[in-house]
Amino acid sequence: MKRILVPTDFSEHAANALKAAALIAQKTKCELYLLHLLEIPNHTSGTTTGGSSIREDILLIKKANEKLEKIKEQPYLAGITVNTSVQYERAFSGILAFNKKNKIDLIVMGSHGTSGIEELLIGSNTEKVVRLSEIPVLVIKKEIGELKFKKMVFASDFSPETKKPFAKMRDFAAIFDANLFLVFICTPNSFKTTLDAEKIMSKFIKNYDIQNYSLHIFNDTNIENGIVNFSKAIDADLIGLCTHGRTGLAHFFTGSISEDLVNHATKPVITFKI
Repeated sequence: MKRILVPTDFSEHAANALKAAALIAQKTKCELYLLHLLEIPNHTSGTTTGGSSIREDILLIKKANEKLEKIKEQPYLAGITVNTSVQYERAFSGILAFNKKNKIDLIVMGSHGTSGIEELLIGSNTEKVVRLSEIPVLVIKKEIGELKFKKMVFASDFSPETKKPFAKMRDFAAIFDANLFLVFICTPNSFKTTLDAEKIMSKFIKNYDIQNYSLHIFNDTNIENGIVNFSKAIDADLIGLCTHGRTGLAHFFTGSISEDLVNHATKPVITFKI
């Protein structure tokens, strides 16, 4: 891990994400990229045409850069290389484009975590980034003191397609010397016997050289509730899972467990694209 992106709208939630990213950067010696996205202007020339003038746009950019420079002075960023950028682009598409251009390894975003929509980078935009990002996305719900990621949950069906995402989860856990709790959620709609679930998980984990892990089977009414309730039961510090990145009708009909958890779970959530 060399580069971490933190999108910011200067809200409290974005500040919490930056604090978490700074703690990760201190452990990994990587750089932080702080990105602020402005709404795309309505004008195409130097005159006012129902939107802001170019002069006003320049002022907005100047103020945003001043705020970013002030943020860089925060004590918790001491010793960390922080790159800043202000761009005119829509929130989620701007974040994804920035990732590719700057070869970002991890996105850390803030989220309200309950209602689902608040301010520029909260709610729907966070969900879109989680669904569409090719790189891991860590969503922070509230301020984290020392970022003690000692208990990490990885919820999965442990199918072959989840092998690469799990390898990334394993590497992330290694940064914090964390214990990994691999959990198979059984529900009325996706029921498996204990023996079958144990066989699937045991076969899956044999592919990895890994320490500090345990295998668990948890029954609940649906997968989302199972992940949340299991995480509460073991007092987990972080929830990790895969996302298919479904779009269009497939996403509409199947929904997205990762997006639901981003909105409803109180724990930080990290997602890995399959």
